[in-house]
Amino acid sequence: MTKTATKEMVLERIYRHEKDCANKVYMTQPIGNGEVKDYTWSETMNQVRRMAAHLKSLDFPPGSKIAILSKNCAHFMMTDLAIWMAGYVSVALYPTLTEDTIKYILDHSESKLLFVGKLDTWESQKGAVPGDLPCIAYPLAPKTDYKGWDEIVAETEPMTDSPVRDADDTSMLIYTSGSTGQPKGAEHTFASTIAMAVVVKDLLNVNPSDRMISYLPLAHAFERCAIEMLSFVVPVHLYFAEALETFVQDLQRARPTIFHSVPRLWLKFQQGVFKKMPPKKLDFLSSIPIVGGLVKKKILKGLGLDSARIAITGSAPVPPELIEWYRGLGLELLEGYAMTEDFIYSHLSLPGKSRVGYVGHLVRGAESRISEEGEILLKSPGNMKGYYKEPELTKESYTEDGFFKTGDRGEYDDQGRLKITGRVKELFKSQKGKYIAPAPIENLLNADANVEMSCVTGAGLKAPLAIVQLSEALREEQKAGSMDKSKVEAELKALLASVNGKVEAWEKLDCLVVAPEEWAIENEFLTPTMKIKRRTIDDAYGDKLEGWTKEGQKVVWA
Repeated sequence: MTKTATKEMVLERIYRHEKDCANKVYMTQPIGNGEVKDYTWSETMNQVRRMAAHLKSLDFPPGSKIAILSKNCAHFMMTDLAIWMAGYVSVALYPTLTEDTIKYILDHSESKLLFVGKLDTWESQKGAVPGDLPCIAYPLAPKTDYKGWDEIVAETEPMTDSPVRDADDTSMLIYTSGSTGQPKGAEHTFASTIAMAVVVKDLLNVNPSDRMISYLPLAHAFERCAIEMLSFVVPVHLYFAEALETFVQDLQRARPTIFHSVPRLWLKFQQGVFKKMPPKKLDFLSSIPIVGGLVKKKILKGLGLDSARIAITGSAPVPPELIEWYRGLGLELLEGYAMTEDFIYSHLSLPGKSRVGYVGHLVRGAESRISEEGEILLKSPGNMKGYYKEPELTKESYTEDGFFKTGDRGEYDDQGRLKITGRVKELFKSQKGKYIAPAPIENLLNADANVEMSCVTGAGLKAPLAIVQLSEALREEQKAGSMDKSKVEAELKALLASVNGKVEAWEKLDCLVVAPEEWAIENEFLTPTMKIKRRTIDDAYGDKLEGWTKEGQKVVWA
């Protein structure tokens, strides 16, 4: 593992914020009915110190695993700090996980205690919790019989000393989202988890006056690095979102200066704008001097992004047309690329230096090369110790000289910017014997306003096909029976022809299939970070693919 240059770890930094920023608001938490609760650094650390003292009193062996099952909230952040101060290791679980997966992670990690927090599906999850596992409930948790956070904090004296942890101590296990098979636990240290946040602070000039909002799953390395760790490094004002239904209001409250999102949500924002103002009308108004500027400002203000000086996107490719659309509004989407295993320490586009379709330059301290097979190999200060309890898998995942095998294919331009060209394992062969990379074709499809996401598949068929999920607006019209099916079909046929005109002969799609159900996290068609699960899609539709192609239709309504 490449060593990080930073010597000051998380705990040292938060003790300094506790002293220097005592009365500064650190977190703003929605508590329902449009109300919020502010936590200053002093109030935050008072609760952290009391919970740390409680955890310490339980006398678990040093390095014991403590699990968190919760949506993003202020108490999630406090819990991480309390766990580390008590000498333990944090294990965060996605709040959308199924009972079986929760059970697997709690068992695999040997967690000694579980914090239960803000959840939407607790009734279907609680059966995963062993009867003898101690649990603590957050104030925003569903109704349980567990002892509450507030009760424990009220009756526990705060820890008075300020313990620190060694850089190479394990700080957290991050279980991968599990797009294939059981999730794997990436074991990270205090050094690897803080490394990228320190770099980002300098690259993006992050300062205490900045505002951010946390809404992507904190159980994922992206949010853990870009939000949690960055807020521990720089005492920004951190807001939380209450729910999907209130997200726009939450954004408008926060008016973040630094905003992170994923392609699916950037697309939803755009579709929300188009609902209120059709693209042709928007283009016309935008072209008028003065009026155009006012319209663009109004749109960004309506989204809550009028103060955003930095807008970052990751997790999956963004259609170039979407990036250009946001640029037209005055918002430059900066693509980045990294993974759980290197704690998001890899590539990032910088303002004024980005290139559409590329995920940026290597950040300082990171190394990369492309293997003979076209696979991106990475080494950085963010590299994990390895997969927890999986020494053989860890060994297989690294080269002899310590580079992580990402599984992604890529190429660099003459300026050193990286382009992701697909997954090594996603390549499949048609009957013609030619390899097909689905990701670039999907990117072309996803650029269309009628399509929210797509999956190109068809191993062993004469030609590949694409299964598409229609936009949210069209799905709503379809449910209501008000969709002009013939118009949508004509537009999808035109899209198919357009895409087929841009790809190689062996990549041309036979047809577009409209997905028969919505792809969601809940039905496991999507990972918690809203990437498609190809395995689930193949399992669901695999035996129907050949039949769809034999229908001879360019658009198939499944």
